[in-house]
Amino acid sequence: MSTVSPSLRLTGATVLRDRALQRRSVAIAGGRITKGPLPAVDLEGYFLLPGIVDMQGDALTRHAAPRATADIELETALRAADREAAANGVTTAWLTQTWSWEGGRHGPDHAEAVLEALDRYRPQALTELRVQLRCETHTPDSADRLLATLRRHRVDHVVFCNELQDAAALADSDPSALAERARRVGQAPQAYRQALGAARAQARAVPRHLCRLAEAFDRSGIRYGSLADPDGETRETFSMIGAKICVSPMRRAAAALARAVGDPVVLSAPALLSGGREAGDLAVRDMLRAGLCDALVSDFHYPSLAAAAFRLADEGLLDLPSAWALISERPAGIMRLADRGQIGYGRRADLTVVHAETRAVEATITRGRLSYLAGEAATRFMAVGGAVALAAE
Repeated sequence: MSTVSPSLRLTGATVLRDRALQRRSVAIAGGRITKGPLPAVDLEGYFLLPGIVDMQGDALTRHAAPRATADIELETALRAADREAAANGVTTAWLTQTWSWEGGRHGPDHAEAVLEALDRYRPQALTELRVQLRCETHTPDSADRLLATLRRHRVDHVVFCNELQDAAALADSDPSALAERARRVGQAPQAYRQALGAARAQARAVPRHLCRLAEAFDRSGIRYGSLADPDGETRETFSMIGAKICVSPMRRAAAALARAVGDPVVLSAPALLSGGREAGDLAVRDMLRAGLCDALVSDFHYPSLAAAAFRLADEGLLDLPSAWALISERPAGIMRLADRGQIGYGRRADLTVVHAETRAVEATITRGRLSYLAGEAATRFMAVGGAVALAAE
């Protein structure tokens, strides 16, 4: 990311600070929240909110493979995902990439290619981009390679998932659907079927494999959890080995178990907006009412993050500070990023500027640098003139 960090003071906005909406100015310099007289940008009529921290998003997958038969150059896809995140107020984003027995776009070869491409792209990124590796449970044969890859690319977030049962059911009941599943990940149907057979043959080794990975993750400081737990027993098993983050559980019992043992529950922001249903039988609003949601993620749609926070506030389910915390302070806490998620002296200057009337994100500041600028906010920032070295593209 560019080191250009303009020093300025943002005035007139309604600021979310100390978990309350306030009318006060926010000064930024050297990429941090600071104090002092600086060139002022008038943001009357805007909300000034902590930058969004997105723990899980499939934007890279969408941009890299917009169709099953189309593979876009990874650098082009990364740039598109990066700019999409910035345009929606995201300042820190984990891009999801699968590590699976399935092969193709979900296989280890492609995962390593993505990580290598991100390492090359990161110096020019507008958003702080990281990777959440979605690790299939039935992969003991690639454990050494996985651990070496995580170390080499400093991956700090892993979630376990298990697609094997669904794929095996299709193999037995609907070969054409299995072939379509193979094509979606860029794999030949016959090769996919062979990989499925090999994965099923490793079932006895899976428990020890997961424990070994968990121990390695603990030593490396990797945050890890599980995706789409089907029941409380599965969630308890993952929690016991240290996979504490419960992502998009399939049943309420899994979320309730997570809450009982102090594990964070992470749900989909798009699911809240599109009728409120997660996978399985969970309604996101019901989960929030029951206190069974600690954070929201973009899943497959960055605009849903800010929109979900405002929807919750408009409906009276939460006040805006609490709703916005689901996409800023609380995910930052889950990922142990103490320098972001809140606006405060000495913290990173990660900020999202939202038009109070339209609720549109019109500016994003990441580490003190303007990563997105549009609408009336652009006019306001440009009015500062030569006093501020704008870094927006």
